[in-house]
Amino acid sequence: MMFDLPTGMQVLERTPRTLHAMLDGLGANWLDGTEGPDTWSPLIVVRHLIEAERTNWIPRAQVILEQGSDRRFRPFDRLPATVNRAESIGELLSEFAQAREDNLVRLREWGLTDVQLALEGEHPEFGAVTLRQLLATWVAHDLGHIAQISRVMAKQYRDAIGPWRAYLRVMDRS
Repeated sequence: MMFDLPTGMQVLERTPRTLHAMLDGLGANWLDGTEGPDTWSPLIVVRHLIEAERTNWIPRAQVILEQGSDRRFRPFDRLPATVNRAESIGELLSEFAQAREDNLVRLREWGLTDVQLALEGEHPEFGAVTLRQLLATWVAHDLGHIAQISRVMAKQYRDAIGPWRAYLRVMDRS
């Protein structure tokens, strides 16, 4: 599928509601579960998504749109931030939803054209990337983390399901 903004926006608009439906009100057994050492829990994924909203997608799009003399993106620390355990999942999901809405308002205000979507910025690892690629990655990033959360949660019952594990491929994939 080729990226076009209206189609991508369909996912970007739904991600906060999807995560809210999946996670709000769940206990620590679900929210803190991981796939093992050095893996992310659903709670950590939500914190990562908040940081990406603040420092990745729209700031990088702005760099591209400004087409200034320095179009190089600041590096984004993909490792998740520490979660303040005093924050509830509901608070984190609300923070994410607000940050996403703010970013989508800005994206809509830009009224991006095909010419603008073809503009380039410079990624610290990949070199030249277009705004269209950045926005497509934002959508795929959301979907990847929704899949990750589902997989991590399913694996909390890896041993409990006994022999049915043979039928559930999610239990053996990372």
